[in-house]
Amino acid sequence: MFSTIKAGAINGIHSYLMQVEVDVSNGLPAFNMVGLPSTEVREAQERVKVALKNSGIKIPASRITINFSPADVRKEGVSVDLPVAIGILCSLGEIDESKLKDTLIIGQLGLDGEVKGIKGVLPIVKTAIDNGCKACILPKDNEKEGAVLGSSIKVIGVSSLTECITYLSSKDSEKDRLIPPTVVNVDELFQKESDRSDVDFADINGQSALKRAMEVAAAGFHHILMVGPPGSGKSMIAKRLPTILPPLSKEESLEVSTIYSVAGLLPAGKALITERPFQSPHHSITTSALAGGGRVPQPGVISLAHRGVLFLDEIAEFSRTTLDLLRQPLEDQEVHISRAGGNFTYPASFMLVGAMNPCPCGYYPDRGRCKCSQKDIAHYLSHISGPILDRIDICIEAPKIDFAELSTGNSANEKSSTIRERVIRARDIQKERFKSTNVRFNSDMSPIDIARYCKLGFKEQRMLEKLYRQLGLSARSYHRIIKLARTIADLEGSDQIKDVHIAEAACYKMADQKYWS
Repeated sequence: MFSTIKAGAINGIHSYLMQVEVDVSNGLPAFNMVGLPSTEVREAQERVKVALKNSGIKIPASRITINFSPADVRKEGVSVDLPVAIGILCSLGEIDESKLKDTLIIGQLGLDGEVKGIKGVLPIVKTAIDNGCKACILPKDNEKEGAVLGSSIKVIGVSSLTECITYLSSKDSEKDRLIPPTVVNVDELFQKESDRSDVDFADINGQSALKRAMEVAAAGFHHILMVGPPGSGKSMIAKRLPTILPPLSKEESLEVSTIYSVAGLLPAGKALITERPFQSPHHSITTSALAGGGRVPQPGVISLAHRGVLFLDEIAEFSRTTLDLLRQPLEDQEVHISRAGGNFTYPASFMLVGAMNPCPCGYYPDRGRCKCSQKDIAHYLSHISGPILDRIDICIEAPKIDFAELSTGNSANEKSSTIRERVIRARDIQKERFKSTNVRFNSDMSPIDIARYCKLGFKEQRMLEKLYRQLGLSARSYHRIIKLARTIADLEGSDQIKDVHIAEAACYKMADQKYWS
């Protein structure tokens, strides 16, 4: 007898639906799988046979053939265990296949019949909704993740094969009583208190210029590099940056949660990622771990930082090859990976925050403490290539903190909530400005967008011309100063970019002129 079960799988960051076609017929006992199954998919036959046996179901000696359609896409992962088991039972007449119309089934089986959690449930369920599925049976561990997409689909979480069989064999009128559909209140998830409430900008004494630069960076989603001696507060400020960023919107949360779901990094029992990501990899990270990849390509750290912050502490300690991988993602906000199994694209719209010492010992240009030779300093700074530096909007010094500032209490320091309000107002101005375009932030503007949205007066144009010639700016740096000035003007609520805004924006390019010229 023949049966067909709807299932789903992941291909890169995207998902697709597949048909698990099962045929059980007389003949020499065999269990064959076709349709480009990977090794872990082929191993499903042993898991399924033993799980059925341990669930009290005896499979007669027969010829079982499983086909995964579409047959030209390689099947990866372990999400097909449960649909294969249910397909066999339908073919044996144990379950009425007509009850599975418009129902998606996904899940991994243990040898004892337990239904275990899998990766990528969120994008699979979204694809199921787009293809008209009305119900989804999935592992109990993933039920909240699958239910965040609202009432468009009935989500049923099962913990064992026996429970799934009992549910499918029951009358329609009894199913909701047997296993109530999972419901998640998404609005309630976003109302919960921030997980990062233990850190605040009010903890930082001094460094007013650095805090201002962070505010400008947060308002326009600009990349920033801090250069200064050890102990000047660079890491401390970077770790507090998420506290002044606007909260994730529901759309952004679904984007981020999809990446974490595919990577299998969605926290247990958590339906969505509601806080902006903050990724801080060690400088020994490999290129594939940073950009993504592997035998079965997975999102890398820069994709896990999507819509959030990628903080590279001691950025000059990263290998130049590793850092140069960032060039294309910084420009295109995507990561493209080519493997024998296909081409994969992962989103990578992140805010790059770098922190570094100005030399190997960290104290240059204080020659009273710095013992590094000019050659050592030049070699150290050369780890940050010109093209990478050119893509960083703000490069600012983090000077040693004065004792008077250090010993002062923090009661007078601005709280993150106060700074965040200004950042949100500036973001709202950008949202209104770019509402009819694909641009999200000032930092995303192309030269054409700059010409349209950043009109300059005669005085401001002359000032920019002078800066361009004196600082030897590239075309990209010239445009970045204008974008920074636009963000500074937005923070002040000014419709026009003024000379004071351009002057402040130019100051954020002085540090790279000082150290790299």
